[in-house]
Amino acid sequence: MIALDTLETLVVASLVLLLGGKLVSSSNFLKTYSISEPTVGGLVVALVLFALRGLGDVEVQFDGSLQGPLMLAFFATIGLNTNLASLKAGGRTLVLFLVVVLGLLILQDVIGIGMAKAMGLDPLIGLLSGSISLSGGHGTGAAWGHVFSEHHGLAAATEIAIACATFGLVLGGLIGGPIAGFLVRRMKLPTVKTRQEKQEPPQSYEQPKAERPIAAQSFIEALALIAVSLTVGTMSANQLSGTAFELPTFVCVLFIGVLLRNGLSLSVGYEFFERGILVISNVTLSLFLAMVLMSLRLWDLASLALPVLLILAVQTIAMALYAAFVTFRLMGSNYDAAVLAAGHCGFGLGATPTAIANMQAVTDRFGPSRLAFLVVPMVSAFFIDIGNAIVIKLFLALPIYH
Repeated sequence: MIALDTLETLVVASLVLLLGGKLVSSSNFLKTYSISEPTVGGLVVALVLFALRGLGDVEVQFDGSLQGPLMLAFFATIGLNTNLASLKAGGRTLVLFLVVVLGLLILQDVIGIGMAKAMGLDPLIGLLSGSISLSGGHGTGAAWGHVFSEHHGLAAATEIAIACATFGLVLGGLIGGPIAGFLVRRMKLPTVKTRQEKQEPPQSYEQPKAERPIAAQSFIEALALIAVSLTVGTMSANQLSGTAFELPTFVCVLFIGVLLRNGLSLSVGYEFFERGILVISNVTLSLFLAMVLMSLRLWDLASLALPVLLILAVQTIAMALYAAFVTFRLMGSNYDAAVLAAGHCGFGLGATPTAIANMQAVTDRFGPSRLAFLVVPMVSAFFIDIGNAIVIKLFLALPIYH
């Protein structure tokens, strides 16, 4: 066992990002299919560690203490970049996308439970390999896994949920970019770059590699706002814990960021220098994804029973088809819809950071999509948790479990 401390893990994560960037820039295949750099670098390292464990009985353990703060900082930047006036302008699109997302939640649970029943498995396993672990991610999966173990007698429910969420995180980062690229090419969609529009410097997440002039003072202000969002958001989550209004910490942090952004603007006319927030956002997102992916215990996926792997394989195919034929078409069958489809794959199988990374990989190649980056973070980081909780409870009320 080789155990790395916090700083050593940070060094490896930085090298993983550099490796991913080098591989993507030198591979026409990876560029063509818009696979994000953290996904490429993280999976390469995870595969190497998997081989070392299998061939040489060597296991590397990374320190995970930075993952939480990096993830929360990323969600804080989403909140601080959310202008409610702009969100209101895109309100109809947001509502329509939320309906599309709810449709996938139901489809995932129908597939999971239906396949579990057909193969003679406990329907709860099907529910765990549905929206709980896929659209819900590791946090939701672990929480419901504990409930299933304690109150429904399903042994190893938490382990199954975490393994399913890990599978989804990997596949969500792999299929989003290729699907969007396929839609752009197949439908011959006019992209921003082909129309030679948007010559102004990018002001959102779309092009993480773009140079953004920034002063030290602006960076410090952005850092202070993020720190306040993290502190107050974490305190709020602790206060709500155990009540009927309990929310995940990252949702509270995001919400405090939204309040700070819009409250300060309306009350004292504070002008946010978004470039500083965006630089921190892209750094925290990239480092978080690199740490998560390089720390993947791929041998846990290999140990999944064949029926569960079969369910997850079908869920992945269903996600790809749903994104291409439902998300894309209902959202307008245009370039923004293609980017939304890539983001939907990211959080429909994985998590919000994966969705943003998918969309960044697409927009970095084809050009910005302001609408997608306005809608996806709010739906995937806030509304989906509420919708998923309702869908899960409705399925648990079915008589098949009793």
